[in-house]
Amino acid sequence: MPALADHRRETRDALTQRLSDEFTTFPRDAVHRCVADVQACMAHLGLDATPARVERMAREQLTGILKSEPPSGRAPAEGGDG
Repeated sequence: MPALADHRRETRDALTQRLSDEFTTFPRDAVHRCVADVQACMAHLGLDATPARVERMAREQLTGILKSEPPSGRAPAEGGDG
């Protein structure tokens, strides 16, 4: 099924470009891996990996990474000695 593989690659490249333009803090290859991972996960779960769904899920993952805060950046808990 080379035609299907080519279509997936074209879709993945288009989504990568669009999301790379939106999430400029991430290297393009990291965005590409995110999009490819979302496509693979959706296929693994038996879900229809439409471009709109893949883009939405990849955007959510990238947004989550940007908004996440490591434990070292959190305020210390009150009332504890450590």
